[in-house]
Amino acid sequence: MLQTASQRLPVPVNLYVAAVGMAGAAVALATFGAGIPHLSGRFFLYLIIAVASSRMKVVLPGIDGNMSVTYVFTLLALLELGCPQAMLLAMIATIVQSFWGAKRRPRPVQLIFNTACMALTVRLAWVIFSQPWFLGLPEGEAVRLSLAGAGYFCTNTLCVSIVVALSEKRTIQATWRGCYLWSFAYYLVGVSLAEMMHMSIEHLGWRFAVALVPLLYAIYHSFKAYLGKLEQEKEHNAQMAALHLRTIEALAMAIEAKDECTQEHLRRVQVYSENIARRMNLPETDLQALRAASILHDIGKLAVPDYIISKPGKLTPEEFDKMKIHTVVGSAILEQVGFPHAAPAIVRAHHERWDGGGYPDGLKGEEIPIGARILSAVDCFDALSSDRQYRQALPLAVAMEQVASLAGSSFDPQVIEVLKRHYVEFETLTTKTPLRQNAVAKDRLVSRGGAPDAGFQNECPAQQLAAEGFVSPIASARQEVQAILELTHELSGVKRLDQAMSVVEDRLKRLISFDCIAVYVRDGDMVKTEYASGRGSRALASLEIPLGQGLSGWVVENGTPILNGNPAVERANVHDAGKLAFLKSALSVPLSAGGLSGALTLYHAAEDAYNKEHLRVLLEVSGNIARAIEGWLRFQQTQQKATTDELTGLPNARALFRHIQNELVRAEGAHARVAVLVGDLDGFKEVNDRLGHLAGNELLRRVGSILQTTCRAADYVARLGGDEFVMIFAGASPAELDHRIGEIDRMIRATSAEVCEQRTVGMSIGCACFPEDGSDAEALLAQADRDMYRVKRERQSSRERVVELPLAISQVA
Repeated sequence: MLQTASQRLPVPVNLYVAAVGMAGAAVALATFGAGIPHLSGRFFLYLIIAVASSRMKVVLPGIDGNMSVTYVFTLLALLELGCPQAMLLAMIATIVQSFWGAKRRPRPVQLIFNTACMALTVRLAWVIFSQPWFLGLPEGEAVRLSLAGAGYFCTNTLCVSIVVALSEKRTIQATWRGCYLWSFAYYLVGVSLAEMMHMSIEHLGWRFAVALVPLLYAIYHSFKAYLGKLEQEKEHNAQMAALHLRTIEALAMAIEAKDECTQEHLRRVQVYSENIARRMNLPETDLQALRAASILHDIGKLAVPDYIISKPGKLTPEEFDKMKIHTVVGSAILEQVGFPHAAPAIVRAHHERWDGGGYPDGLKGEEIPIGARILSAVDCFDALSSDRQYRQALPLAVAMEQVASLAGSSFDPQVIEVLKRHYVEFETLTTKTPLRQNAVAKDRLVSRGGAPDAGFQNECPAQQLAAEGFVSPIASARQEVQAILELTHELSGVKRLDQAMSVVEDRLKRLISFDCIAVYVRDGDMVKTEYASGRGSRALASLEIPLGQGLSGWVVENGTPILNGNPAVERANVHDAGKLAFLKSALSVPLSAGGLSGALTLYHAAEDAYNKEHLRVLLEVSGNIARAIEGWLRFQQTQQKATTDELTGLPNARALFRHIQNELVRAEGAHARVAVLVGDLDGFKEVNDRLGHLAGNELLRRVGSILQTTCRAADYVARLGGDEFVMIFAGASPAELDHRIGEIDRMIRATSAEVCEQRTVGMSIGCACFPEDGSDAEALLAQADRDMYRVKRERQSSRERVVELPLAISQVA
């Protein structure tokens, strides 16, 4: 009898239950078509006993159902009272059994199903019993009753088995064999007991029949005791299986930590593999082997060198040959441990290909164990949809498309079809079933223990990571080494500070948590921010700290790190300190390399966020970071000298041409206008001849300063050479250019009067505009130069030292 039902049954189950209900109703109507039969006193006696015996029920293993001994009295009523009264007795007893002693109140659909199922069962048993078989034999009645009991058993148990199989997506045969077949012997004993009671009533009277009731109870008690022992053994086996699985998972997590993969990788592969196997109706033994193989398939990587496993790029042929042995080694390890036979075979073959192009044995098609075919597809799908050190994860749908494209070549098409239909469902299951894991407090330290035999470096106190778990320390140690190696390698080729610090940020975040990172460099008696990133970095970007003040200024001056310093002392030097109020702790270490003196500081919003382990790691990488920054500063200085005019500090001709080309590309894309102005000082040679080159140089410096101050942030000023200067104005209108040219000439005349003892020097300025006057730097500079000489000639031919500038610009514009 079905005891409970889920709140939301699948459609096939609902259809089946409805079919059974209608069939049962039809059978009951046919049986009671002439009305309720006359009920004898014997019927009520049997009914009372059957209802009382409905309390003697046992819970069936493997399903949510139960079974009682009422079938004995149902068969007895069938034998003595006929089908209608036996069916009525069975249906009433079924309803009572559904309520009596039930942990949950049965739903109407359960009562209807159980009652209908019982009506079908009794009717079939009656059809078998009423056949004219073995009438010539004295034992003919007993034989027909035994056959009716067998039919009763099959009908009753199959009805429930089909519901369970459809609900749990299991095969009907496996469900029936596992849940009911073993109880057939007890049914036969019940049939014999019903025949004995019938014979005793006919030949020996009621006294002997009553004496058989304790025997019925003894059968029930032995049956219940047997099931109880069976349940204990099942629970024990489940506990041992869980212990073995936890052992396997612990070993697997240690191996995956060595490979820098995550525990989520193990769980995903296991969940996907198991559910695909269930959808393909694999036997339970194959499921158990696949469950073990799915989390131990890479155990053979213990025989592969770390540098090959963690290599971010492609493997060489020699490295790939070494990697391939992990399948053979893993299989050998499992065989030596004594895993079920299928598990080692799955591990050995999980890199075989459907088309025969895999390794290590070149198996093809169905020669590959089905567990290995499932595992290979799932492992590939997980690899594509997970972050790896050499690439980012693909979206699930994209990863599925790539795996599906390999069906028939790399993977079994049947496996891919199941994965394609259910991968979204499997991904949801993965998030709901995390692997068992011990929480590991990486920040705690072991206080006991003296010093190692070789002593401490500089006699530091003994400190060691806590060993509350093993996965995180293994992964952390490996992650630290890998991050430092990657940091060293990547910083060696970086020529820009933002690129270098981007690398530093990415690698450090794997090891140390922080909300903001900043690099400070000493400049004379000040410590200035060279780089800042993260929350609050804008407030730190323009920070200038007097040497020795603030947290980072103290670290720079003393060359000593600070652990869990107070960022409030840093905020005292920030203009808008409120933007940094959320920072509560800081970790700062000195940076020193060549001529560099600075500090690297990590800020965190939590109080006391850092410990000595974090300090150790940061000190370990600070040397590499310092050398990278020092190299960048040196490179920057070299670049600046190569592109800067030494006298005026303005960009030189080399930088000018690069800037013009970039500006023209931008303007062309934005359909914008760019003005190129070339200016030349009038009478500058006379200044050098009369006052000397020192006065001339001073005038040039002041002219450069004037040009810079009159420009907007988006404008550009450069010294082309001698007393020639170039200005780039983006988006300036002709009227604006007229005004600015006049303002520049006026300011230069005023400044030259101070430097040249009342002798004024003006500036002739020519203009060319993109795109009207040219499409490249050479054409624009040539046109502006020609226009500048035109203006200079007009100045020389006029008594007025300044030409009408609006006229000059209008001719150009």
